[in-house]
Amino acid sequence: MNRFFIGMLRVGIASAILFGLFGQIVVVPTTAADEVDRFPPYEPFAAPYVTVAVLGIACVQIALVATWMLLDMVSRDAIFTPRAFRWVDVIIGSSVVATLLALGVTGHLAVADIPSPYDDTMQAIGALGAAVVCVGAGAAFAMLVVVMRGLLRKATDLQTEIAEVV
Repeated sequence: MNRFFIGMLRVGIASAILFGLFGQIVVVPTTAADEVDRFPPYEPFAAPYVTVAVLGIACVQIALVATWMLLDMVSRDAIFTPRAFRWVDVIIGSSVVATLLALGVTGHLAVADIPSPYDDTMQAIGALGAAVVCVGAGAAFAMLVVVMRGLLRKATDLQTEIAEVV
């Protein structure tokens, strides 16, 4: 793989991890505090939702670290080895955990009586819709990576067979 392309991917991954860290430390807690200041009935929901958001971002960061490791294996031409499966499994696991977090939020939004500052049910429906989309996207991503893992398994087996023949 082209060294420039690998370098650019690494810059993108590092940037995404750093932006995620900034979001975990500054953006999410500050936004929650601002919403509680603006509408005090949100206070009981702030800490649990901040925790879920921070954990969700951590899941993405873990997947990015695993992608970095896979990219390193590609650059060393060692992607078709059993070690690669460990990192693919980390990506699958982190996406499943993030999807379960989103499913929990979806369930809570569906059954909880969360007050709205404008007495507008559209905000609640929009939040529930966004949570459902996140669950669907997370599940689809996890399934896609499982399929890709199967393809990696077949390619690794084929490479091992070819190496034995040669």
